[in-house]
Amino acid sequence: MQARSALFDVYGDHLRTRGSAAPIAALVRLLAPLDITAPAVRTAVSRMVRQGWLAPLRLPGGPGYELTARAVRRLDDAATRIYRTGGAAAGWDGYWHLLVIAQPANRSARERLAADLAFLGYGRLTPGTWLAARPSPEALAIASGQGTAADAFTAVHAADPRPMIDRAWDLEGLAVAYTRFVDELGPVVAAIGPASTDEDAFAARSRLVHAWRNFLFTDPGLPGELLPPEWPGIRAAGFFDTEAGRLLPAAGRYVDACLNGGAERPA
Repeated sequence: MQARSALFDVYGDHLRTRGSAAPIAALVRLLAPLDITAPAVRTAVSRMVRQGWLAPLRLPGGPGYELTARAVRRLDDAATRIYRTGGAAAGWDGYWHLLVIAQPANRSARERLAADLAFLGYGRLTPGTWLAARPSPEALAIASGQGTAADAFTAVHAADPRPMIDRAWDLEGLAVAYTRFVDELGPVVAAIGPASTDEDAFAARSRLVHAWRNFLFTDPGLPGELLPPEWPGIRAAGFFDTEAGRLLPAAGRYVDACLNGGAERPA
């Protein structure tokens, strides 16, 4: 797990509901159970400041960092998708959202654009055409931020949409990933029981949330009627909801201990 990704997880999963800020010393303590060193934490924090995700401030516990308004919007949107029940979007109106975007000349800008649109649930039909089951208010701003123009449309597909869906997304690969998620994370969370420490629960839940958060970049949130039968994402979502909820009280105690200047460590 990379330090930058782990920081996004900690801020989104715990610190967003605790004032959206933390001393750098607390961030170091929080990431230690994930085998992330203090220099790696500090380097990742500096990078996130440069990218506009964090802002420095002085806290009673020492120098710290708070989420920027941009980061708050992104993490709040992510939270509504992470803590979903059932694994599939509901209430679809039947309209597709299309974006026609002029490709940025710079390769890194094209890669950032593609990653950001995938995070918002868009799949690529052609190099300049993107498709989503629902519009995102961020999509046009993201294109503009990469220095390119975009036109947005809503449309109804006149035939069976499944061939189009298969062009835009790899649902078969996504199904395999959901099955692997349950198989690999099951033993991790099952190892946490009454004798486990709060730190153990925090580390296991962090790995669970981190793995689940990765699906934000690959699962477009298609409505249930467009998904294959017996979609494994539904089972995976139920598993995540159950285990994330079970581990939250102990993980929360560990977070509070770190924010208060110390944390229980196993003997």
